[in-house]
Amino acid sequence: MNRLRSLLWSLIIVFSLVSPALAAESADVTRVENFIKNIIQVLVTLAGLIAAGFFVMGGIGYITSSGNPEHLDRSKKTIVFSAFGLAIAIAALVLSNIIADIATKAFGS
Repeated sequence: MNRLRSLLWSLIIVFSLVSPALAAESADVTRVENFIKNIIQVLVTLAGLIAAGFFVMGGIGYITSSGNPEHLDRSKKTIVFSAFGLAIAIAALVLSNIIADIATKAFGS
């Protein structure tokens, strides 16, 4: 109990003596925002390329299934799952842009 009390008092003293941190300049915030947007755009582009590759693989498998129901079903699932993945990646891009716009309106830049 004494250790906890002394720890709490030391934290109170440290936080009361520390000078308040100054807010970052808006240019720094804009640079961080642009960096994060660029990373998200690169990731969505990669996800789009990967999804396009899986669309092609699923299409080729669908065409070459030769009536084999297992192969046909697997190709259909590949196409559907790649469409879901692409939709999630695009939704992430849209959501990040909406959040950035709301943050910019709220905090200014």
